[in-house]
Amino acid sequence: MAFRLYNTLTQELEVFHPLQGNTVRMYTCGPTVYNFVHIGNFRTFTFQDILRRWLRYRGYQLNHVMNVTDVDDKIILNAAKENKSIEDYTASFTRSFFEDAAALHLEQPEHVAPATKHIGVMVDAIEKLAAKGCTYTSDGSTYFRISSFPQYGKLSHNDFSGIRAGARVDVDEYDKADARDFVLWKGKKGDEPSWPTPFGEGRPGWHIECSAMAMQYLGGTLDIHAGGVDLVFPHHENEIAQSESITGRQFARFWLHSEHLHNESQKMSKSLGNFFTLRDLLKEGYQPEAIRYLLASVPYRKKLNFTFEGLKAAARSIERLRDFELRLATSRFAPGCDGALSERSREAIRQFEEGMDDDLNTAEALAAIFEYVRTINTAIDANKFCEDNRWEAAKVLEVFDSVFDVLKPYEAKVAPEGSGTSNGSGITDADVEARISERTAAKKSRNFKRADEIRGELLEVGITLEDTKDGVRWKRK
Repeated sequence: MAFRLYNTLTQELEVFHPLQGNTVRMYTCGPTVYNFVHIGNFRTFTFQDILRRWLRYRGYQLNHVMNVTDVDDKIILNAAKENKSIEDYTASFTRSFFEDAAALHLEQPEHVAPATKHIGVMVDAIEKLAAKGCTYTSDGSTYFRISSFPQYGKLSHNDFSGIRAGARVDVDEYDKADARDFVLWKGKKGDEPSWPTPFGEGRPGWHIECSAMAMQYLGGTLDIHAGGVDLVFPHHENEIAQSESITGRQFARFWLHSEHLHNESQKMSKSLGNFFTLRDLLKEGYQPEAIRYLLASVPYRKKLNFTFEGLKAAARSIERLRDFELRLATSRFAPGCDGALSERSREAIRQFEEGMDDDLNTAEALAAIFEYVRTINTAIDANKFCEDNRWEAAKVLEVFDSVFDVLKPYEAKVAPEGSGTSNGSGITDADVEARISERTAAKKSRNFKRADEIRGELLEVGITLEDTKDGVRWKRK
């Protein structure tokens, strides 16, 4: 069975393969770091992790980019309320996101792209749009002219032919049914953070961020662009309009969107106040593996209703699998091999693969594994399971856990202070301290651009910095 994915753009299941070679060029929308990320958002990030793991299982290499939105309306408002710079305000929430992601066993993409470290590529993209007549300026801000892109609406499948010419919006998020010219570059207001550009001092709009960074790392056409279903319009629709206006080529071949996590039949969201963060649940004694299992257990295009009973059931399911793994490892079996059970192991893997190949149908894949566990436990009880069947059963669990990754409990990995080791990050403690000293010197000489670059470079290799009154603290993710 070929690997098929549901493409929001075509509204069809399509066989997936990369456009060129064996490398999948994938862009996923990352967090906006204005607060702790709640588990509704982590449902989308878990889906993206399952996707990248299955792509790799199917033999593909990955070039995966995820943005981090570290400047937007909410961040600026919240930072001002706390009398902090946006850098200081977002640093702790960025660190918390990656700590939470690690606890949920989420792999880090090949490239993590903070918006504020890529202002130059955004400015370049806006200049290209201006040269093609797709922009105009009003009140010091630069807007994208939707009428310049006749295909607008092809992702959300809405008819925007009757939009009012010249109507525009300068906020990042707006009414889902309201198509307006959207802001690319916001003219500076008051004491807001800003950057100098040929079209005035200001800051980028949200939508240009993803287009510019995706094309910077992955080229003009991506294989996969993924995110939550709430991003279809306007964010992803606007990305298509910007990107294809620049290149004249298709921006992304496959668009994948994860449905919402619900709580009591309502979308889990900060605006409704009905959300839980990962940290809320960990404080209540729930394990991150159970949370990951729950978020992955329902296929990504179906709504998932969060309940504590469901979370407890997820924990019980993991314990059943761990008990089976332990039984395989510690039990004594008769010599030889039962041929029927060997075939049953091969069939379990085939069924698991068929479920995952069917648009990442995790429910079908899980059903195949648990039916297999029931069959093998019954065979063990009946003394039919033999020594040479042991490795075959272990292989089934290995295949399962290469994707779901819930059998091994999470252990935080923080380097001991003064250890002098790299802990797998490729950078030693001494190297980190040297970079921090360089950053401190840059700040003292008011070279804040270089100081920001050093922070970003360290973050890319798993080092997070925290500026405190007692100096700079750092830790490894």
